[in-house]
Amino acid sequence: MPASTRRARERAMTRGRIIEAALHILENDGVTALTIRRIADAVEYSAPVVYQHFANKDALVLELVAHGHRLMTAELRQAAEEPDIDRRFLLLASESVRFAGEHPHLYQVMNDNTVGADERLHAAAPMIDLLRELLTSWSDAHDVVLADFDEACDIVWGTLSGIASLGRIGTVGNERAQQLARKATQTLLRGWRADSPVNG
Repeated sequence: MPASTRRARERAMTRGRIIEAALHILENDGVTALTIRRIADAVEYSAPVVYQHFANKDALVLELVAHGHRLMTAELRQAAEEPDIDRRFLLLASESVRFAGEHPHLYQVMNDNTVGADERLHAAAPMIDLLRELLTSWSDAHDVVLADFDEACDIVWGTLSGIASLGRIGTVGNERAQQLARKATQTLLRGWRADSPVNG
């Protein structure tokens, strides 16, 4: 193996260990506990080694946000294998809320102002693409013409994000939030079918 290939592989492994350690700290103790020093201690490196991979804590948090969206999208793509398009949509709704309940600290930094809005939107691209694919398949299957497709995507995304946040309230809880997500999504889909010029 060429020395350059070996160095690149070692660098990638080190970066992966740093991300894994940071994710562990975030998931267990929240974003305020996430410091370069603590991450360095967790991977048994010096802080300068961590800085070789991430310029600062903000850069590392942004990577965790992107990682969270990739992880959530991978899990939701399994739900997308459901053949019935309506059940698929409802399953994706409940599964996105379930993910938020299983990864509360990660989900929070994925959706709050810890990173800038434009960076957050860029990191969410895999999830947005999945939602657009699902909404396209659903509208094609039912011959529904959505007056504003982008707006419809934002409505679904915003609805599920809001319900996921409700799930963190003790009187609601994640299990009930999943039920609410399915009901809200079902209501949206029924409304769009009723309002569609093709079906109107």
